[in-house]
Amino acid sequence: MGTEVIISPDVTEKSMKMLERENKLVFIVSRSANRQQIKRAIEEMYEVKVMKVNTCIHRGRKKAYVRLAPEYSAADVATKAGIF
Repeated sequence: MGTEVIISPDVTEKSMKMLERENKLVFIVSRSANRQQIKRAIEEMYEVKVMKVNTCIHRGRKKAYVRLAPEYSAADVATKAGIF
């Protein structure tokens, strides 16, 4: 399920600041994926609870901004995802 929805983590300076300050992760996702599918995929892949998902299409790619529940660390998930 998650591999069809989540394409890759988005590793930019802005996304790293969001990770540290707002407990948010940024992923490049399938253009056809909706917020509920993205939330379910992240929760299944990384065993976390997602509070909110925002999406936008930028330069032809769809990005998902995923805020985790306060009891989960975005830095830990980033380590699991291979970002660090």
